[in-house]
Amino acid sequence: MWIRHVPYEEASGRLRDLYDRVKGPGNNVDNIMLAHSLRPHSMEGHMALYKYVLHHSANTTPKWFLEAVGVLVSRLNHCAYCVEHHFAGMKRLLRDDPRADRMRAVFDSGAGGEDIFDASQRAALAYAEALTLHPRDGEALKRAVAAMRQAGWDDGGILEINQVAAYFNYANRTVLGLGITTDGDILGLSPNNSDNPDDWNHR
Repeated sequence: MWIRHVPYEEASGRLRDLYDRVKGPGNNVDNIMLAHSLRPHSMEGHMALYKYVLHHSANTTPKWFLEAVGVLVSRLNHCAYCVEHHFAGMKRLLRDDPRADRMRAVFDSGAGGEDIFDASQRAALAYAEALTLHPRDGEALKRAVAAMRQAGWDDGGILEINQVAAYFNYANRTVLGLGITTDGDILGLSPNNSDNPDDWNHR
């Protein structure tokens, strides 16, 4: 990455405590979290947002589909780091590798998807795409929300998709703006204990 960071082995105090909360096997800390090491409070804010938006038991949208929204947004933003991490996570959650690979092909091509996503999922993905590419087009976004509602989403579900799309636009810009790569990362891990919002451990 393009700024200095503090490795796990050199961390102490509050930073070491946060690293211990987010680490995976072998004390591995994802590079997107290492990038916050000079300002631990922003790492804490980032992880709290990530955990509550994607990995909270109160969400009603299947977690694999929230990850799929993240993969699409990251693909649209040309953020390879988040594409690779969250495609691996989506694939692990879906437990259907051919289907996951077909989803990625749809995202990469920008076309099709009727054979792999149902109408409600396609409406949500279209909204996430509009929010990512045309955030100032209020009329288009209003139509996309209406299309989601028509496809069966309630307002709480629409909010979940909104928050996931918004989070990934933030995460993508963190990565792209600091030159963060996947070098040394373990792809596809996430804080899986959705019942405990304070458990950030990546397993």
